[in-house]
Amino acid sequence: MAEVRNCSSCGEFFNYTGIRDVCYKCAQNEEEMYQIVYRFLRKRENRAATIERIVEATGVSEELLHKWVRKNRLQPAVFPNLGYPCDNCGHLTNSGKLCSKCQNEIKKDLRTFEAAKEFRDNITKAERGTYLASERKK
Repeated sequence: MAEVRNCSSCGEFFNYTGIRDVCYKCAQNEEEMYQIVYRFLRKRENRAATIERIVEATGVSEELLHKWVRKNRLQPAVFPNLGYPCDNCGHLTNSGKLCSKCQNEIKKDLRTFEAAKEFRDNITKAERGTYLASERKK
């Protein structure tokens, strides 16, 4: 069942069905802008254009470009200078939510945490095993 939401672009109410986050009118406007960008990028000399160059030449916002790259409508394999900001640091990436630098940092932190946890577990086990039966109180 559809739920009523505000369009993230114009603020009008629309029935959200889970397909798009904007109203029908704004979705059509976005599709027209997509066609403009795609025609621009299809030209051989524009395939390696940066996001700033695309915004300057077509008038489309950076947020829309990021959205299309996230949804794989514009593929970085075909257009190498496209991407979207990392959720952590803002550096451009073209897969996942985090750039490779942030992913490596998190992996390193997890390895450090696991090593510290293993060290604490070993100390706890060693402390439990140090009681001697011959030294009981009489």
